Amino acid sequence: MINKKVANVSEALEGVSNDMTFMLGGFGLCGIPENAIAKLVDLGVKGLTCISNNAGVDDFGLGLLLQKKQIKKMVSSYVGENDEFERQMLSGELEVELIPQGTLAERCRAAQAGIPAFFTPAGYGTEVAEGKETRDFNGKMHVLENAFKADFSFVKAWKGDEAGNLIFKGTARNFNPAMCGAANITVAEVEELVPVGTLDPNEIHIPGIFVQRIFQGDIYEKRIEQRTVRQRD
Repeated sequence: MINKKVANVSEALEGVSNDMTFMLGGFGLCGIPENAIAKLVDLGVKGLTCISNNAGVDDFGLGLLLQKKQIKKMVSSYVGENDEFERQMLSGELEVELIPQGTLAERCRAAQAGIPAFFTPAGYGTEVAEGKETRDFNGKMHVLENAFKADFSFVKAWKGDEAGNLIFKGTARNFNPAMCGAANITVAEVEELVPVGTLDPNEIHIPGIFVQRIFQGDIYEKRIEQRTVRQRD
């Protein structure tokens, strides 16, 4: 069994440089690779293309990279919770490719599976389909979408072992599994890293073959994006 464990986030991000394309798991602030993002901010790499469902909030998640103007292009399906994301997009400072959420997930999964492209009905007849090949299947028009190409994929799991096998917890099982193995190098950060053989094989969501590097994160804030509470009676 190949040992994928690295000592820390610095070792996990070796090879990261300017003008690369990154996939980053998570949905809102749930299941985001907090340690990897913080290290990318520290490294100061610029000209990045980031593929993620959204861009966090102004002062957390990918919002930290946006604040430092490290991101050149965002490939996302949702903008709403990040004022700086919206401001940079409307001012033309940030290139943005908005994609239907299901298509975003499938372009990740296609890359993971080695499928170069696929047809989907989502987006036909809208700006999403402009400049793309379309084709009729059983009387319904579809749009050709290409699988993503990325240099690194950064994902966050609840628990993993030194071979890279991963278990996700709750809603953190969002874009993270589809991004594993979808880039040249997949880096997984976990809350708990255990020896090989500790995990129940029936509970593993992603096998280690999809992961090149794994480390245990130091700090997880796990912020709540929108806190809603009931008023006391």
